[in-house]
Amino acid sequence: MRARIKTLAPLVFAVALTAACGESGSSGTGGGGDTGGGQASGDACAPVAGDQLVVLEDDQGLQNADNIIPAVNAQAAQANPALLPVLNQVSAEMTTEELIQLNAAVEVQRESAEDVAAGWVEENIDAAALEQGSGAITVGGANFPESSILANVYADVLQLAGFDATVQEVGNRELYMQALINGEIQVFPEYLATATEFLEGDDANQVASGDVEETRQALEPLAAEAGLVFGEPSEAADQNAFAVTQAFADELGVSTLSELAEACGDGSLVLGGPAECPTRPFCQPGLEETYGLEFADFRELDAGGPLTRAAIEQGEVSIGLVFSSAGFLAQG
Repeated sequence: MRARIKTLAPLVFAVALTAACGESGSSGTGGGGDTGGGQASGDACAPVAGDQLVVLEDDQGLQNADNIIPAVNAQAAQANPALLPVLNQVSAEMTTEELIQLNAAVEVQRESAEDVAAGWVEENIDAAALEQGSGAITVGGANFPESSILANVYADVLQLAGFDATVQEVGNRELYMQALINGEIQVFPEYLATATEFLEGDDANQVASGDVEETRQALEPLAAEAGLVFGEPSEAADQNAFAVTQAFADELGVSTLSELAEACGDGSLVLGGPAECPTRPFCQPGLEETYGLEFADFRELDAGGPLTRAAIEQGEVSIGLVFSSAGFLAQG
C-alpha cells in the first residue's frame, strides 16, 4: 500500500490505468444511454461489468488537491539557484493522464521506472531551455512505483541541467521528510495536500483543501518553518477518486459525480472501498454530504487496489474508490 493512504482519513498520506475496450456486463439493464438529466430507475443504476474503467470527475471538490510538487531542502535551493526552476519544468509538462500512462508502463507492462522516466524526459523536456546548474543532488523516492518514476524523472531532468543527480529510495514519509529537512537528500517528488497536512501535524486542524492555490499558500509558511521550499504544483494529481466501468458511464450518460447523483439519487448504487470508507470524510460520508449520493450497499475491498478494480470490472459494485493516477486506468 502506498505511503500516502492518508487521503482516505484525515491524512497520512494516491488514478487510473490499464484497460481495453469497455463492454456491457450482465446487469440485465438497458440504461438507454443519456438520461437527459432525469433520474434513472434502480435497475438502470445497477453495476455494469466492463474491462475499461473511468474516473468520474470530482466536480464539487470533495478531495484535497494532491498535485505532484517538488519539495526541496531550503539550503540546497539557496546554494543552487537553478534547482527549483529546473524541477518546475517537470511540473509544467506533467499531466494526470501522462502519470497514468507512466504508472501503467511500470505496473502493468513491467518496464523499469528508470527506462519509463527516461522516455518521458526525452519526449517532454527541452534541454536547451533549462537553466544550468552544477553539483551533486540526491533525489529521494518512496517505495512504490509512482514515487520511483517521479524521482527518476526529476533526476534525469537535473542531469540535463548540469547537476550530478542520483536517486535514493528513502521509505515512508516520516523517514524521507526528516531526511529532506536534514539535507541527507535534497529533492523529493511530493503531493501538495498530503505534504501540507503532514507538516501542519494536527489531524484535527485541516488546512489543505481541493483548491490548489489555497493549499499552496497554506503550505508555504509550514515549509519555511521546516527548512523546506516547494516548487510549482503540476496538473498531475494522485488523489482519491471514484471509478465506474465505461459501460456504466455510457449507459447513464454521466462523467461527473454530480451527474451520477442526479441520475442515481434513489439509493440503488453499490459502493466498494476499504474498510474505513463508511466512516472517512473523503469516502462514503463525503459522497453523501457533498453530492447527495445514497447507497444500497457497501462492499469492503482494498484501498484502490486489485480487489476494488476487479469488483468494478466484474459488476459487483457500481462505483469504487481508486487513486486518480492508477496504472489500470490507462486507456488502450
